[in-house]
This record gives sequence, C-alpha cells and structure tokens, in this order.
Amino acid sequence: MADQVHPVDQVLPAPRMFALGLQHVLVMYAGAIAVPLIIGRALNMTPDQVALLISADLFACGVVTLIQSLGIPGVGIRLPVMMGVTFASVAPMLAIGRDPNLGITGIFGAIIASGFFALMLAPFISRMLRFFPPVVTGTIILVIGVSLMRVGIGWAAGGPAFITTMIDGKLRLIDNPNPGYGALDSLALALFVLCVVLALTKYGKGFVQNIAVLLGIAIGCMAAFAVGKMNFDVVGRADWFGFIYPFQFGLPKFEPVSIITMCLVMIVVMIESTGMFLAIGDMTSRKVSQDDLTKGLRADGLGTMIGGLFNTFPYTSFSQNVGLVGVTGVRSRFVTAVGGIILLFMGLIPKLGALAEAIPSAVLGGAGIVMFGMVAATGVRILTTVDFRGNRNNLYIVAIAVGLGMIPLVAPNFFRHMPHSLHPLLESGILLAAIAAVGLNIYFNGFKTTAEAQAEVRDAGAMADAAH
Repeated sequence: MADQVHPVDQVLPAPRMFALGLQHVLVMYAGAIAVPLIIGRALNMTPDQVALLISADLFACGVVTLIQSLGIPGVGIRLPVMMGVTFASVAPMLAIGRDPNLGITGIFGAIIASGFFALMLAPFISRMLRFFPPVVTGTIILVIGVSLMRVGIGWAAGGPAFITTMIDGKLRLIDNPNPGYGALDSLALALFVLCVVLALTKYGKGFVQNIAVLLGIAIGCMAAFAVGKMNFDVVGRADWFGFIYPFQFGLPKFEPVSIITMCLVMIVVMIESTGMFLAIGDMTSRKVSQDDLTKGLRADGLGTMIGGLFNTFPYTSFSQNVGLVGVTGVRSRFVTAVGGIILLFMGLIPKLGALAEAIPSAVLGGAGIVMFGMVAATGVRILTTVDFRGNRNNLYIVAIAVGLGMIPLVAPNFFRHMPHSLHPLLESGILLAAIAAVGLNIYFNGFKTTAEAQAEVRDAGAMADAAH
C-alpha cells in the first residue's frame, strides 16, 4: 500500500520499544564510558571529576542520539543510530590535555571549535570521500586500535606505566612510583575478565553474546569486590540526582594547533560516519540521499559542539549498534530514540557515573584489550577490501602510514626538539598516519569519482558493522 509506514518510521508498542532501546544502551555502554575513563585517569583527575566526565558523557550521548534519530530542521539522518564518543579522538585529546597550558579546558575548546568546523563542512564532505578510500580509512582505524591498546595494557597492569610531571617548564615522562604496577593480582584479574569475555562470546547466544564485554566487566567487578580490590567510597558520596550544565570544569581554551588537530580528527570521524550511514541505509532498505548524508554529518558536528559545551567529547555513530540493527532486524528509529532517552536520564544520576569510575583498572584492562583490539581488527577487515595484488602501491601506503603512526607509541621523545606548539599534532600517531595515508594515496592512486568513492565507503562500512 502507498501509505504503508516504512519500518524505519514505525512506532512499536511501548514495552517492546523500551526493552529494545535498553538493549541498544547495554550494547554500547562499555564503549561509551571507556573514553572519559581513559581521559580522566590519564590526566590524573580526581575520582569525583572522572565520575562527572562519565555522567556528562552519558547525558550528551542521549541528547545527540535523539537529534540523530528523530532529527531537527536540517540536522539528523533520522535512521536507527546510537551516538557515542569516538575512540579516534583519544590520542589527540591526551596530547592536548597533557599540555600544562591547556589541560581539560583546552580539550573542550578544541572540541567546540572542531564541532563547528564539522557542522560547516558537512555539505562538502562527500566530495572528500575520494581522499579516503578503504586503504586510507582501514589504515587509520588499524592505527587507532593499536594506539589504544597501550591504554588497555596499562589498565591490565593496574595503571599506566608512566606518569607526567613538569620539568623545566615542560611536560616529561618519569617512572611511575606506583609499586602496584604489574602486580600479579592485577594481571590475574585482567586475565579473568578476558577469559569471561571469550567464554561468553563463544558460548553465549544472541543478546548475551552482544553484551559479552559489559557482562565481563560486571563479573570482573564482582570478583574484584570479593578479593577487596573495589572501593565504593565515590559511589557513596555521589548524589542520586544532579544536573549537567556547561563549563563545569571552567571556560574552554581555544588554541590554534589543538583546534587544527581536532578538525583533522573530525574529518576522519565524518568519513567513518558516512560509511556507517550508507551501510545502515542498505540494512534498513531506506535510500540515503546526498541531503540525508549532510544532515547526518551535521549531527556529528552539532553533537561534538554539545559535547565540548557539556564537559565531554566528540560524537559519532556507534558501529556496534549499527550491527545490532542487522542482528535483531528491528529498523525503527524510535527504538534508538528511546535508547537516547535512557542514556540522558542515566547521565542525570551521578551514582551511575561514580559506579563506573569505581571499576578497578585491571577489570577495565581485560575488557579494554578486547574493545581496543576489535577496533584494530575492524581496520584489518576494511583493508581486506583493498586490492594489494593488482596494485602493490597500496602496500607502501599501509606500511609507511602505520610506521609513522607508531612513532609516538614506541618513541615518545622522537619529536622532542620540534616546536612545543606542534606537539599535540606530532604526538598523535593517528593523525600522523592519517596525513601520511591520504598523501601517499594521492601520490600513488590519484582520485576516484564520487560514485566510486561512495561505493567503496559503503562496502567498508558494511565490513565495520560485521566486525561487531
């Protein structure tokens, strides 16, 4: 019938919609809280401040998901999409935050500016797809996963191997005085969580398998509590209800190099989002037009601005939730909108943020190895669509870009004599890899047409969904 409602626009019965929306929240929850935990702990913030970051993140996740799923004039793709903080932004944000002149407010300033940049760039991003074929995006996502693995391994050992300190007015790395680093009980707890996740992934069915990482964290917390390694003091101090309001950490600082760095990150994020949008359009049997893409990418930009204003980070569509749409066959965008409402209310309950902050590092380490490893594996899967036999130049693109991306990881002082203002850029292996991959691809392969680029990005997006 001509007036039949498309499955994307169907409003399901309230109880079913709530259950399906909660399922989306549970699938993404572990990934949603990972970034504020990484940033907060790496910058030596207090437990209460980290809990606030987590609450702000959940609140903004909900707001941006509602904008993307339901849409507002000119913004929002109106497809079943859940929004969360992108892992691509972690390394650049750490480089910015560790600058003693910037700190967390420098991160927020760069995020707000890059969100505005993305909002303005959205109508033109499809023309940039030719710069980001799978050989480029796959390489970048691979480097993101490998770079984040350092965080997961540090968590598994009970904390980071190094801390930052001021020496002669500059930020330096020194040995971590924490005698508990690498303690056998931390390693055992991380291994236990990893084994639980692997067991649930192999033997779990359906929904249980989809939330294996979250269940692994929950079971790991029970084990940590049983052996006296989990403290609930922060949870006890936290309120049951609290508003999230702008600039709770102070007014943002706007520094040009940091802003440029985050703008480059947003370009990569928007290209990845484009692949997700095209893939979910195919999955839901709703054609995604050029105008739809623009609205969806504007939501990325607006959501990132909201993140910076409300004390949190850049947002993009979560691929694991796109994969869940394929698994469940439920295509209604109102289901993800309900998920957004649940996240919004979770952000207004400080005790939930405090509970996430209380999770021992070792527990997060066991889960982080899986989460961050899956990011790297997604990059590898995207690279499987690349022609390496017929075009050996693609091997050089991947090899050199990955090599340059590893510099900050394996040689932190490699650029120590470069101007200090460039450190947020040079200390991000992800951005080094992105610049190298784009430049080398242009050098070796030139440009494809917009139609060819969209087809390749759609295939890469489908690959990413399958990885989750």
